[in-house]
Amino acid sequence: MAPILSLPTLFATDNADNGISESPLATITFGHPMLRYFSFEPGYINLNNGSFGSLPKPVAEFCVQHAARVEANPDRYHRLEFAELLTAARARVARLIGADTDECVFVPSTTAGINTILRNIEWNSGDVIIKFSTTYQGVERVARYIADTRPEVTLSTVELTFPLSHQEIVERFRQHVVDLKTSCRSSSRIYAIIDSIVSHPGVALPWKEMTRICREEGVCSIIDAAHSIGQEIDIDLASAQPDFWVSNCHKWLFSKRGSTVLYVPRRNQHIIKSALVTSWDYPSPKESTSAAYDTGFVLQHEWPGAIDFSPYLSVCAAIDFREEIGGERAINEYCHNLALEGGRRLASVLGGCVLDESPCAELTFNMVNVQLPLPPTPSKELQGEIEGFLEHELLYKYNVSSVHFYHGGSWWVRCSAQIWNEVSDFEYLGSALNKACQEARSRFWTVE
Repeated sequence: MAPILSLPTLFATDNADNGISESPLATITFGHPMLRYFSFEPGYINLNNGSFGSLPKPVAEFCVQHAARVEANPDRYHRLEFAELLTAARARVARLIGADTDECVFVPSTTAGINTILRNIEWNSGDVIIKFSTTYQGVERVARYIADTRPEVTLSTVELTFPLSHQEIVERFRQHVVDLKTSCRSSSRIYAIIDSIVSHPGVALPWKEMTRICREEGVCSIIDAAHSIGQEIDIDLASAQPDFWVSNCHKWLFSKRGSTVLYVPRRNQHIIKSALVTSWDYPSPKESTSAAYDTGFVLQHEWPGAIDFSPYLSVCAAIDFREEIGGERAINEYCHNLALEGGRRLASVLGGCVLDESPCAELTFNMVNVQLPLPPTPSKELQGEIEGFLEHELLYKYNVSSVHFYHGGSWWVRCSAQIWNEVSDFEYLGSALNKACQEARSRFWTVE
């Protein structure tokens, strides 16, 4: 079969029509010079990579070439070729996160991955799901659905209001688990949904230490790592040993959306009895003639039907792209330092503070949270209106994107520092936010 399209091949076909010069990508420095490798409209300032990710032109071109290959001979591709390509992509992402190839499969999103896990667990009376007050809403809703449809399952919430040190988070989590085990019946099983990096606010949690606590206390660890791959280096799942781990590749890794890696170690693959969607390769235990029943974890996720596999396969092109521009450490060193410097500059422009003021910035990877000049807002309904107003103002009036949220009695903005950003982007955002917040105050707060 023909080999998977590679990034060097794409660079060899670069031309002026797609906005990419024939000079090697490695000669391009981080910051605004990198904008030429993305398809942003002129003048758009993207400080919100964390929400949806952004596709580099070389990776987009890979997807175009892949689509042409599929359409050239759909039968040959779907019957004989795609499985080997998919295995190569799984192998590539597995090496990046420190896992075995057959412990990794692709799903469309982290929410889909969490659904796959929670809907496959055989819930018993008295079982408990631990979540956090900062759990991503889509994931929290999945846990809520499980509790709503299985009356014997309850939810237990760990309250987190930032800033908190990693030590405080670990101690609070451990105590919550200990107290829960004391109050639960002995037959109860406990499952903990733990963020590696919280979405709102964008802060890093000590998920490896929390995973260790889970092992020590007999709790099943389900790691929502939506923001990890491409932003967190040295993930090393073989060492961390979570029970389940899910991460979006289309956010920080630069693959096409939606592509997400679902990691299930072999010791837990018997739990995942069916992929979502259940399809051809579901092995019914009632039909099995083998004494050792095998759910066929990898095979079930290989063929959900005739879908577009380019988002999953683009992981290889995305990793190639990242290696061409310096690799994981160089990318994340630039983005982390920019998040710190840009956050400080944005706080100065807004007259506020950064959320993470710890000397070692232990809560910060490549996302930074800065306080907004807005009064407290007790009503959740009003909070939603204000969030929508700020979003609309920034995107349509100032052509800049960031995330705004209410946490701990204050308004915050979350900025994602990426390879195309510079400090001047944070300064521009600050100017735009000052104007937008002034307008918001006049609209939503009554002057006494």
